[in-house]
Amino acid sequence: MDKNNNTKIESFEKTLFKTADKLRKNMDAAEYKHIVLGLIFLKYISDSFEELYAKIKAGEGEFANSNPEDPDEYRAENVFFVPQIARWSYLHSRAKLPSIGKDADDAMEAIEKENPTLKGILPKVFARPNLDKAALGGLIDLIANIALGNAAAKSKDILGRVYEYFLGEFANAEGKKGGQFYTPKAIVRLMVEMVEPYKGRVFDPCCGSGGMFIMSEKVIQSHQGKVDDISIYGQESNQTTYRLCRMNLAIRGIDGSQVKWNTEGSFLNDQHKDLKADFILANPPFNDSDWSGQLLQNDPRWQYGMPPASNANFAWLQHMIYHLSPKGVMACVLANGSLSSQTNNEGEIRKTLVENDLVDCIVALPKQLFYNTGIPACIWFISRKRTGNGDRKRTGEVLFIDASDVGYMEDRTHRGFSEEDIAKISSTYHEWRKQNGKYEDMKGFCKSAKIEEITKHNFVLTPGRYVGIKDEVDDGILFADKMVELTKKLGEQMAEEKRLDEEIKKQLKNVGFIL
Repeated sequence: MDKNNNTKIESFEKTLFKTADKLRKNMDAAEYKHIVLGLIFLKYISDSFEELYAKIKAGEGEFANSNPEDPDEYRAENVFFVPQIARWSYLHSRAKLPSIGKDADDAMEAIEKENPTLKGILPKVFARPNLDKAALGGLIDLIANIALGNAAAKSKDILGRVYEYFLGEFANAEGKKGGQFYTPKAIVRLMVEMVEPYKGRVFDPCCGSGGMFIMSEKVIQSHQGKVDDISIYGQESNQTTYRLCRMNLAIRGIDGSQVKWNTEGSFLNDQHKDLKADFILANPPFNDSDWSGQLLQNDPRWQYGMPPASNANFAWLQHMIYHLSPKGVMACVLANGSLSSQTNNEGEIRKTLVENDLVDCIVALPKQLFYNTGIPACIWFISRKRTGNGDRKRTGEVLFIDASDVGYMEDRTHRGFSEEDIAKISSTYHEWRKQNGKYEDMKGFCKSAKIEEITKHNFVLTPGRYVGIKDEVDDGILFADKMVELTKKLGEQMAEEKRLDEEIKKQLKNVGFIL
């Protein structure tokens, strides 16, 4: 898709969200998101169903003598079967009726009944009294128009993109609470580009709305790999967020059967105890003091030190490392405090991770990337592949990247990364890892530090300590060079002023002034 088409779709998504947002009136964004996203999901699976329905009804080729109302025909093609009362055309025809709320709830019930993998996932919130039924009808009319062009695949791609865009906008609208289910696309994209989860098991133990999985699939497709080459594993403790995740995966045709939910969460009730993942990508809650650490004093996951009950940062890191395969790679977003804290055994755990040659790279992120916090954050890259395995041997080294000044302001409060920003950071990491790579330290941006240097810094891993302060640049001229030039000019000006001063004195003396 060319750049102009991308711009059109982005504009379409934005316009659509603004219109949908007007229809919510006084309803909370937290409630309203389930209504809008539920309808987009329904439209998506109905479109997929209708496309296959038409082929089966035509009865050509492999569909000769097939029954278009037989659910098994759709299961065989990995398409959700949509009963008559849940088809978009039927629901749309009833959009102006006062019963539309109940009709939408009935549609969700009917879909769950026919498709066991969706049981308990879909929202049944459309008949609630505080939802204006005329506004609901307007929303259905609006979503009915999400089909630019005739190609079904194009329509579905747009539906998926709209769903993703709406997730981000609702997270923005909800502020702090929204950030719990949504990791900004810029961060996810960077992590996925650096870790490259193209083949194997991908795990996120606090998966939110599933953004890490969606982006993993996108990266594979953009590199022309096979989507079936990866399998998804996840866990989420918030049931509402879990449902969003399952719908987000289903709308992309991704198998979410190994994404699990329980109220206890990953620490107290690990749903994937035996999993050894090839790739782990996660954005856990920052500095979580309510993770029940006091109940897990002798847990086998704490191989590198007992994490403090007052902060889950190093519990999350060790939980993920425990689930990492012998050649696995992981990326975990944490608060910057994880890089330097010396309290409650955190400094000792960090030292042990470095000494055990697990820390591959640390990226310092800029402020204002997140919807839910202003706390400066970083990404830890942990690898069990540091002895080679296709890359160069880099034991005893850690790459530090200071990206705290990278990016641009998307609006007054949120920062994003451009394609060039992501490429600059990720290519720096890949060139550093490659055999015969073109990596070079860049003052103020990146530094490959030996363990001896890290030891001198008492195992504090803040990138700024290693990369130094970059030379200021003005119109392409280094600050130091500019200062030399300015000093020279100033000296010339002062000399000229002195000459003129002497000349004036001389002239005044000639005409009889006594100075």
